[in-house]
Amino acid sequence: MASAAACAKCNQPLTVEIEDVDDGQDVAMGSASQPQTYPDDVHLPCNDHLHWECLLDSYEYSTCPACSRSIVSSPPSGSSAGAQQQERIIVNLHNEGGLQEGIDIMPILKEEGYLRAYPEERKSRAFLEFCREGDHRAIAELLLSCNDEADSDEEGDEQDQEGMDTDGDAAGQPKSADEILRYQDPIGEMESGLHAAVANGHREVAWMLLLLASEYTELEFPALVFQEAAVLGVMREDQTGKVDIRSLRDAHGRTAEDLAKEAGTLWTGWIGNGRLATPGGAGA
Repeated sequence: MASAAACAKCNQPLTVEIEDVDDGQDVAMGSASQPQTYPDDVHLPCNDHLHWECLLDSYEYSTCPACSRSIVSSPPSGSSAGAQQQERIIVNLHNEGGLQEGIDIMPILKEEGYLRAYPEERKSRAFLEFCREGDHRAIAELLLSCNDEADSDEEGDEQDQEGMDTDGDAAGQPKSADEILRYQDPIGEMESGLHAAVANGHREVAWMLLLLASEYTELEFPALVFQEAAVLGVMREDQTGKVDIRSLRDAHGRTAEDLAKEAGTLWTGWIGNGRLATPGGAGA
């Protein structure tokens, strides 16, 4: 595929320099590694070519930052109801990973744009991704890191108490483990971790979330759940006054139990018994 010579926004060559990391061998030998030049070319539907960063820096992703023409398209006919109304940006992307043709970058742009505006949500976004992937060990490690971070922040606050300007607000502060456990995706239909686990068929993650963020009776948990939690260093804390994760609803008003019903036999034994929805709070 022929590539434009320069970015339509900044007029600089469509390349990027990246330093190769060679396991520290160059440093040990006393020589600095030389940066390598790679393609950095996003070919938009309007036919303009941009650097990835130039596209990310745009305030509005639905139009080209160079020519202002629309670059979004609707889902193909026959898409599921859940996919309706979700616009796409289909591009050819050429970077250090090679050439990828006809890929939808709208989800990536939304994610990157959101994290630029709210960097403190990075762990929350990672948490949701771990729930989707079924990586309960990574979830435990992330939650434990929140506790370590909170301890460090408390020590820092004590040391910096005097002489500090207190005009700032709470924005930008790292989230606690409790907040992350109950996080709902503001750019992904308000999906919670439990919704994500159920939608992707991950029972181990669902059990962990129920243990750590609900009042579901402990007598109903398999012994293996407690054993695994102990190995990973996490355990249920007092849930008094905290939001029960089973009560969370997505943007369509669905509980995790509603998603389980849609999944069919995969969640047999989990429906209608209060495991995925609070008593009296189950979906229709």
